[in-house]
Amino acid sequence: MTLKQVIEALIFASPKPLLTKEIVAAIRTAGEETEDQEAKDYASAKDEDVVALLEELKADYAQSGRPFQLAEQVNGWTLVTDPSAARWVRQLYPEAKPTRLSGPALETLAIIAYRQPVTRADIEAVRGVAVDGVMQVLLERGLVKIAGRAEVPGRPLLYSTTEYFLQHFGLKTVDDLPNAGELRRIPLPTAPTPTEEEAPKDGEEAKEPKAKKKKKGAAETEASGETATATASAAETAAEIQAVEAAEQPSADHAAEAETTAEPEPSYVPEEPESAPEPAPEEPAPEPPAAEAAEERSAE
Repeated sequence: MTLKQVIEALIFASPKPLLTKEIVAAIRTAGEETEDQEAKDYASAKDEDVVALLEELKADYAQSGRPFQLAEQVNGWTLVTDPSAARWVRQLYPEAKPTRLSGPALETLAIIAYRQPVTRADIEAVRGVAVDGVMQVLLERGLVKIAGRAEVPGRPLLYSTTEYFLQHFGLKTVDDLPNAGELRRIPLPTAPTPTEEEAPKDGEEAKEPKAKKKKKGAAETEASGETATATASAAETAAEIQAVEAAEQPSADHAAEAETTAEPEPSYVPEEPESAPEPAPEEPAPEPPAAEAAEERSAE
């Protein structure tokens, strides 16, 4: 068995992608634990030798028209099916539906992939709309991560793609993106850099621009002047009302004279009502005399 076949067997049997150093380590360990001379000879293989054989295997698969390919991803070498056979292979996994990203999410992801690390303000400058909801979706799906803070006033967060992004799109590095070098040279709109006065600090809100501060100060001054004028008008009105009330009230002399001439009202103390006498018992009606009774009988 040749060393190329050994490498092919390792990749085929591995349940996960294998890095070059992992393949070299497996070959060396097998040579140390056996007396087979062929295995001992392969144990001296270097990383460069293994990479060269991997590239040969990759070319062999492509030339032979196999329905699978040897691909190097960010997490190692692995065998993958040819994209043209996807419609048949998908029938083996009906429950696994591919997750799709919306158009705005793909646009935002492309900006981050080609210009990473990048701030949210720069992304919004390119797209012209807010990307809060789209960024949340990309972060939740593990395609984007926070890569630090920008060295500008306010220190906004920087975003970049993740290792899962490379795995999902079958890339080794971001340099494998289509037209990566050309697209990175194209100038894109960027957000204006805030000054130190306008940049928000930790726990503080962003300061307003000077022009806005001037307008706000003028508005506050005008409002305070209107308030003072209204207060003065209210004070004058109150003074006039007090003067009118004072003119309508009688003077102190007239009040004293009125008190002197006025006759004192008699003090009236209500008498307590006497208890009503108890009613006398009714007397029985007198009986008619005997003569009158006789006349009444004769009349009958």
